[in-house]
Amino acid sequence: MRIFLDTANLDEIRKGAAYGIVDGVTTNPSLIAKEGVPIEEQVKRICEIVDGDISAEVVAIEAKAMISEGLKLAKIHKNIVVKLPLIRDGIIACSALSKEGIRTNVTLCFSPAQALLAAKAGAYLISPFVGRLDDIGDVGMDLITSICKIYKNYSFKTQVLAASLRSPLHVVQAAEAGAHVGTLPYKVLDMLFNHPLTDKGLEQFLKDHAKAFEAK
Repeated sequence: MRIFLDTANLDEIRKGAAYGIVDGVTTNPSLIAKEGVPIEEQVKRICEIVDGDISAEVVAIEAKAMISEGLKLAKIHKNIVVKLPLIRDGIIACSALSKEGIRTNVTLCFSPAQALLAAKAGAYLISPFVGRLDDIGDVGMDLITSICKIYKNYSFKTQVLAASLRSPLHVVQAAEAGAHVGTLPYKVLDMLFNHPLTDKGLEQFLKDHAKAFEAK
């Protein structure tokens, strides 16, 4: 499973990229707004840090405007993936942009039926939101499993990008379900390293080494 960082913060992206395991970045209008920098400028900076898929989302909600905005975003860098909301106009825009050879990430997916529409429209990525479904008492990971099954049944090329992953457990479950990509905040990426037995074992190794050699 590829790992993307879900952030537009350059410091977080640099720290994550330093591990050598980050394959891409996803942004959205809220994350861009948090940084206070125009999207064209911010995603260009991100592309200079991570050599992988960088999702940049349109803010238009009408198909013609989405297509125009998507074409402009795609010209920023070869790694840009145009992110579109899963609404009727978004699917129209996805179909049009895909036919032009522009990769798209269809976001705000909350049902298998929606994911089927995105695949039919030629989406490169579909972004089902796990955590937000959990928030309303649903089982978000079931959506990942269902979409992966449907795409496999019909050999759709659209890749499943598990989004709204809020814990290491979410990441592992997404991988087990067959998601092609998991996108997560930097703090969750950092949490993947943690295990008390790793810390305990390393501490013991170093104590034993010091006892045997450093005292001499």
